[in-house]
Amino acid sequence: MIYTVTFNPSLDYIISVPNFVPGRVNRTSQEMIVPGGKGINVSIVLHNLGINSTALGFIAGFTGEEIRRQLQELQISERFIPIKDGLSRINIKLHSKEESEINGMGPAIHDTDLSNFYAQLDQLQDGDVLVLAGSIPGSLPSTIYQDIMKYLQNKKIMIVVDATNDLLCNVLELHPFLIKPNHFELGEIFGVNQFQGKAEVAHYAKKLQERGAKNVLVSMAGDGAVLVAEDGSIYESPAPQGAVINSVGAGDSMVAGFLYGFSKSQNYKEAFYMGISCGSASAFSENLATKEEVYNIYQSIC
Repeated sequence: MIYTVTFNPSLDYIISVPNFVPGRVNRTSQEMIVPGGKGINVSIVLHNLGINSTALGFIAGFTGEEIRRQLQELQISERFIPIKDGLSRINIKLHSKEESEINGMGPAIHDTDLSNFYAQLDQLQDGDVLVLAGSIPGSLPSTIYQDIMKYLQNKKIMIVVDATNDLLCNVLELHPFLIKPNHFELGEIFGVNQFQGKAEVAHYAKKLQERGAKNVLVSMAGDGAVLVAEDGSIYESPAPQGAVINSVGAGDSMVAGFLYGFSKSQNYKEAFYMGISCGSASAFSENLATKEEVYNIYQSIC
């Protein structure tokens, strides 16, 4: 079973405003409200590909109940823990000449809530996959991903971490199965402002591998992606051609695609190209990728 963790899920209010002008009244031309958060996005794309997963995390208030309702409507399994106080956040995604985002804070998670979460982790079995994705609320310790991996280190769990800065770097010594920084995040870790091509990206990805990560998948937006795999192989690819409609969730879709490809083939090349196909399919669509959209791209690049 694949489990995804979203500590700070949201309702994403996605609006299109042609020619948005700050400081004035602007009116939407399109809008929708969907459940958001990196782990949730992974679960949705896996579901679209026909793979079951269970979404874990915390919800609060009427916004939290709407997150749960929408996931249940999508037939996605979830075991979100309700928090008594506060509200799950509402994030605003503004599409205009440029994409802009305003992300809420989310509720405070208390020790009793976290204890209930660890009790859920006790149910994981050898061979399960756990995806730790996204930012965390300020009420949680900055070592939470590291703490979770230490808690599970006596089980044979494949752990994926899609996070930034210390959240990512702190887990490397615990040998996550996969990490997925984008090229900006990779540059922040090593103090590099701009990479001179994919070879340099692979060079720094290897450094993360040397620090403990088994597989390092680096997304590069319109420049494609690079994978430094556990078996020593390196794969790189340009981005598939297409018009970017919505970049939100593209990186999460890449994680889902990689897991989908690897689960079917146990082959890193297959996983890499399926990851690229999923990420691009989501970027080229108003919603997260469907299986048909993914395979249309996969067949064009393989």
